[in-house]
Amino acid sequence: MSQSKFVAKPSIDEVLTPKPEARPRIYAYTIADAAHHGQLKVGQTTRHVKRRVAEQLKTAAIQNFTIELDEAAERDDGSLFTDHEVRAALVKKGFENTTLEWVRCSVADVATVLAELRTGKPLGGTHHETFGLRDEQLDAVNKTRDYYRSIWFDDASAVPRFLWNAKMRFGKTFTTYQLAKTLQTKRVLVLTFKPAVEDAWASDLENHVDFDGWQYLSRTTGGDPLLIDRAKPVVYFGSFQDLLGRDAAGNIKPRNEWLHAVNWDLVVFDEYHFGAWRDTAKELFEGEDDSVAKKEAKLEYAGELDAINEDLTVLSNIEADFLPITTRAYLYLSGTPFKALATGEFIEEQIFNWTYTDEQRAKAAFAESAALAATHQPKRNPYAALPQMRLLTYQMPDELLAIASGGEFDEFDLNAFFEATGTGAAAEFKHKSDVQKWLDIIRGGNVAQSAELLKTGTRPPFPYSDVRLLPYLQHSFWYLPNVAACQAMANLLAERHNTFWLGYQVIMAAGSAAGIGLEALPPVRKAIGSGFDTQTITLSCGKLTTGVTVAQWSAILMLRNLKSPESYFQAAFRVQSPWSIKNPNGDNPNEEEILKPVCFVFDFAPTRALRQLSEYGIGLSPNETNPENAVRDLVAFLPVLAFDGAHMTQIDAGGILDIAMAGTSATLLARKWESALLVNVDNGTLRRILDSPEAMDAVGRIEGWRALGDNVIETIINKSEKVKDLKTKAKDGELTDKEKKELSAEEKEYKSKRRLVQEKLIKFATRIPAFMYLTDFRENTLQDVITKLEPELFLTVTGLTVQDFHLLVRLKVFNTEQMNAAVFAFRRYEDASLRYTGLLSHDGLTHYGLYDTVVARD
Repeated sequence: MSQSKFVAKPSIDEVLTPKPEARPRIYAYTIADAAHHGQLKVGQTTRHVKRRVAEQLKTAAIQNFTIELDEAAERDDGSLFTDHEVRAALVKKGFENTTLEWVRCSVADVATVLAELRTGKPLGGTHHETFGLRDEQLDAVNKTRDYYRSIWFDDASAVPRFLWNAKMRFGKTFTTYQLAKTLQTKRVLVLTFKPAVEDAWASDLENHVDFDGWQYLSRTTGGDPLLIDRAKPVVYFGSFQDLLGRDAAGNIKPRNEWLHAVNWDLVVFDEYHFGAWRDTAKELFEGEDDSVAKKEAKLEYAGELDAINEDLTVLSNIEADFLPITTRAYLYLSGTPFKALATGEFIEEQIFNWTYTDEQRAKAAFAESAALAATHQPKRNPYAALPQMRLLTYQMPDELLAIASGGEFDEFDLNAFFEATGTGAAAEFKHKSDVQKWLDIIRGGNVAQSAELLKTGTRPPFPYSDVRLLPYLQHSFWYLPNVAACQAMANLLAERHNTFWLGYQVIMAAGSAAGIGLEALPPVRKAIGSGFDTQTITLSCGKLTTGVTVAQWSAILMLRNLKSPESYFQAAFRVQSPWSIKNPNGDNPNEEEILKPVCFVFDFAPTRALRQLSEYGIGLSPNETNPENAVRDLVAFLPVLAFDGAHMTQIDAGGILDIAMAGTSATLLARKWESALLVNVDNGTLRRILDSPEAMDAVGRIEGWRALGDNVIETIINKSEKVKDLKTKAKDGELTDKEKKELSAEEKEYKSKRRLVQEKLIKFATRIPAFMYLTDFRENTLQDVITKLEPELFLTVTGLTVQDFHLLVRLKVFNTEQMNAAVFAFRRYEDASLRYTGLLSHDGLTHYGLYDTVVARD
């Protein structure tokens, strides 16, 4: 019997053998020397790329290398490819394999080959990007596609419109192209109001594998649009003013006639901010001299848009009535469309929102999921470099408040405090010694205030004194009231006794000498340089507050009054641009070092700042019935610290609304019931009234209505339609002198009558808030008070029955969302004012009744 050889029994650990984590990757690196200039070493490894390359170069003591590419060596079907295949594909494309694994080509060329190997498709040019849609981008595409299809299902000839209310860096160009691809479009027209954005539209189409074979044309690229390959999709990019503008005779420009003959599948309006943007642009630049302000504002909001905005917002016309082009659908892209949402130009199902809060929430969620699922090659957080904003407000000492307080809210008036006269070196602040005290305060150098703070035992974080804030103020933007104030500030900062401020290079981005639009940017970039070894303060009264990215700006000081939250946050978001270093150590192209995780807004008129914040939060969520929830959602990602003269505390949403409302005058609250937003007088609403005999009887009982004439609604609709037809005729240059006069007269008449109708409806609305005082039960909605408690009194006060009023509300003549906001503001104001005197309006109150809804008080 033969002896069998015994094998040792394996241990449990040997039986349960760990699975190797090897995963093949393709890498490419460069060496910074003459011998390897213009070449890439293309290799592969199943280990960590950084360690593998370090081992390769260690023996030769080479340290001047940079890893340019680190990608998975996997096809879409799960199979693998090798570095030999990558180099062979590069050689096939005509790139020289100089020696061994070295190839003379660019990183984009290698990336294109990798994309071809993954997909199995040959790609033209440098189509190498393979990233997919992020979740929110996919949501935008799906929601828009589904809405278009629902409209086409009901009416195949309908031309739907959709709005993307998307904050900067949403990725609107790439997402728009993906929507176009989903819709299987062949002809896409992109009309922009800011031609400077063309680069993004071109690069996304030319670099991503999904758009290989697509054609891109514009005035800058050249090419004859009539000679394109009609079998392949084409995108034409142009400015609204150029493509749809007309010559002096009112005719279409000859070079653009082809545009009007094409049946487009999708027309995109980019950087379109509706009529509201005209007012915002004016406010942003009102500190500049008149001639400069007009030029700056025109860059932001072209004057030719006035008529189009009226067509969109007042007449509720379809685009085909005033645009000489045909298309299957319209897509509007905007970053600040507050008025578009508030006035109902788009209903909820026509809007996709992506706001600052959405962005920051996604950033936090991605980081959390990445921490829970740590992998061998972690994904880069696409939101990581977008800094979170912080708002810090400071109550100024009484001696400074006395200098410039007053106005409707009796609060610190920044424009008055920083008032200046003179030009150039002669510019000087009216309250120069007080502005000097302010400069001392913000760097913690005011002796009197320091003594007071010693008594409280606190040292609040003033901007230029707190060591945690100073790094973020290395490069800051100071937003002042006007050119004289900017020049006076530059002069004061340069005075010899201001030794602290002499360490900062001050840039005057104000006045005609600074240039118009982007002309003001190069001096800023030159002064900042890389941003690491310099310290700068950019002074502006409007320039560079829109459409520019200066990564190093990390803080803005709000030193002027701004009326609207649109203007306020348009300026504030200048400092929210990302600042990071890709591949910081040269050994991992997927690594990103964030240099600006947060950014700061400093404001020295607290009540005004918090009012802007609350209105901005509410404006971002127009369908949220409880304003406190809207503000809470915003401040979750935009923390607010307030210094009250003694202590710096963090304020929650309720506190923000209390301060904002307590600083509101009763006059302002009353104005909410005189707002045009409370009523709708567009043609669509007027037609609904005209089509309802009951509604016609109801409006006829409104005080003063009869004086407008028997057929006022019909007159407005008919005359506005006639004006529309005459305007269409005018575009074709067919109007006689008589018709031109007729056009002018008809337009004046219907606009005047529409205004009168609006005034009568608003006058009626001003009687509604009286019913807030008719019950001590604050939980009751105003609607319940009117309907159940005082219906007879309602008839006496307003002239309408409750049924009449409900009918007009159902027909959208009155805007219940705006009425809810007006009642909420009153309740907050009432409680905040009484609490200030030590009283409670209603002890134990847990809910507020608004117009037709009830919200939790806290």
